[in-house]
Amino acid sequence: MDVLVAAAVAVPVFLPFATAPKVTPFGVVLHLGTVVPLLWRRRAPFTIALVVACSTLGVSLHDQPGRALQYGALVAVYTLADLGRHRLQRWGFIGALVALIPLGALANGNDANELMFTLLLPMTAFLLGTLARTARERSNALVERSARLEREREALERERAAEAARAAAEERARIARDMHDVLAHAVSIMVVQAEAGPVVVRADPDKAERVFDAITAAGRDALSQLRRMLGVLKEEQDHGVRAPQPTIGALPALVEHVGRTHVRVSLTVEGARRGLPSDADLAAYRIVQEALTNTVKHADARAAEVRLRWSDTNRRSR
Repeated sequence: MDVLVAAAVAVPVFLPFATAPKVTPFGVVLHLGTVVPLLWRRRAPFTIALVVACSTLGVSLHDQPGRALQYGALVAVYTLADLGRHRLQRWGFIGALVALIPLGALANGNDANELMFTLLLPMTAFLLGTLARTARERSNALVERSARLEREREALERERAAEAARAAAEERARIARDMHDVLAHAVSIMVVQAEAGPVVVRADPDKAERVFDAITAAGRDALSQLRRMLGVLKEEQDHGVRAPQPTIGALPALVEHVGRTHVRVSLTVEGARRGLPSDADLAAYRIVQEALTNTVKHADARAAEVRLRWSDTNRRSR
């Protein structure tokens, strides 16, 4: 592209040589100084602008042949305004041109029209270069902003994915704890009743029937709760077919179920029931279930009491 620009400038610059009355080697060198440096205009805009400006001044003074319109200087001014690395260099250069051009016009005896023509051309080239620079910087800013937004979006997606993974891990851990509680309770009841079964069958057939009923009820309750928990893991299933998790409201059934063992369990409720968050409601049920399971398995007890007391404030509820 720089070669094409330099070639395009060279055509009108050297065209007058065909009809010039006098051509000198120094004049050729000066004209080359307004064209050849344009090949490196992108690498060093300020240096090239200075070289071309000096060559242009020499062409005007030498006048063998001279040029009324300095194409190379216009290209150099445009390039400096567009690609100049330092603001001070760009504005200092155009400021020097604006200050020196009127002095040269006065020295050459130019009239007002020639002065304005000579002055407005480099100013117009500088303005066009500044507009190109502004448009490019704005485009780069938009590209950078788009890239930054894309990075932020990807970071947000990774954060959401990590949060979803953490939530899934917490849910799996909760389900594992619930399954442990359910299985430990059911198996403990069944083992204790099964161990006592042979003795009860010989001593008290009626009580033996209740023992086997307790074993059956414990197994069915465990299967029911396991189905509910495993159903949570199957997202494709209809949520309406899954029963809710046990709550404090299910304590009477739990007490009745455990009471079928050798441990007599009673439930006492004090105060009016209050609403609890679902996690707290389930946790209260699991605490009572675990306590009764440990009582049946490890305590040498014949009776147990579950006391649920409600007060006016959640802080004092237990």
